[in-house]
Amino acid sequence: MVTQQRRYVLAGLLVGLGLVTTVLLSSVLATVFFAITVAYVLFPLSEWFVGHGLSDRLAAAVTTVVAFVGGSLVLLPPAAVLYFRRRDLIGFLRQIPDSVTLVFGEMRYTIDIGAALMDAVGFLGSFAVSLASAAPILALKVVLFTILVYAMLWQPNAPGHVVYRTIPSPYHDVVTRFHERLRGTLYALYVLQAATAFGTFVMAWIVFAILGYQSAFSLAVVAGILQFVPVVGPSVVVVAIAAADAVMGDLVGALLVGVLGLVLVGFLPDAVIRPRLARYTTGMPASLYFVGFTGGVLSLGLVGFIAGPVVVALLVEAANLLAEERGPEQQPLT
Repeated sequence: MVTQQRRYVLAGLLVGLGLVTTVLLSSVLATVFFAITVAYVLFPLSEWFVGHGLSDRLAAAVTTVVAFVGGSLVLLPPAAVLYFRRRDLIGFLRQIPDSVTLVFGEMRYTIDIGAALMDAVGFLGSFAVSLASAAPILALKVVLFTILVYAMLWQPNAPGHVVYRTIPSPYHDVVTRFHERLRGTLYALYVLQAATAFGTFVMAWIVFAILGYQSAFSLAVVAGILQFVPVVGPSVVVVAIAAADAVMGDLVGALLVGVLGLVLVGFLPDAVIRPRLARYTTGMPASLYFVGFTGGVLSLGLVGFIAGPVVVALLVEAANLLAEERGPEQQPLT
């Protein structure tokens, strides 16, 4: 009885200290969360380096460098486009008429596009200023992120040992199932989406350049970034360009970019790249992923991009476990 009471006291102490830690470290929780998820995905690469003769420390260091360089290659092109090609983007936006009138029989409705564009330009300007002022804080968070990724890759089994020792042995299979679901979901969010986004960027650059758009590179970068947005994806860029051409009277160009863009940019990268990498993921339906992505971003901001789908994936796995416990006649979720 004393042992059981002691466990309850320690569990309550752990929960209380966890809440206090969350409040005190709230400003870096997103950085810690991203570091944990990135280390989760990079662990097989670190193991590969160890298997080829590197020590645990060196393998963790090399993998961390790979993660840092890879993240830089993903983030630097959009930032460079927004800065160096800002005039091209603004010039493209200025070609769009200030207003468009839609006619439905005897009804006419005018859409004020100019005001919306001015608001968007103002938002981007204020965002750039705030980003520049927060540069020292961002640099500190990058250092923290790097240290955490290295530490978790150096001793990856330490958290697992703590979890398995804390949770009773009859529930170890539940932890393993959650681990596998989490690993597959994070792989889908990071590796699969990044590979598909890169393929989308390359294909969009080729298509827009062949069709003669002066801002082909900038538009391709935007299309690649939008590949991370589920369901919507890069098709938004294609539809926007086609609509702009149609409004300016170039119906042939609008039809051409609409057909080629939707097929080669919106569909082909998904159809070619995603099936080749999908076997490494848990195959969560796109509808659930979209719910997690949208709800996570709206609720938590940038960290919700990862946290939302992760929570939904764990919820799906919990439902599957419950269905399996109730009997074989219950069909688990995908």
